[in-house]
Amino acid sequence: MRSLLYIIAVILLIGWALGAFAWHAGNIIYILLVLAIISFLLGIIRRGSV
Repeated sequence: MRSLLYIIAVILLIGWALGAFAWHAGNIIYILLVLAIISFLLGIIRRGSV
């Protein structure tokens, strides 16, 4: 399950990076960034507690 969170975080970060170059993407860039950070933090928290 932990690796799945990292995969999701990486995919969201890549999507955010690609979206940052598209001027028409709007607020979805920031939503992707926040989701990626949350996924990454959940992975760190779960890894530390196990």
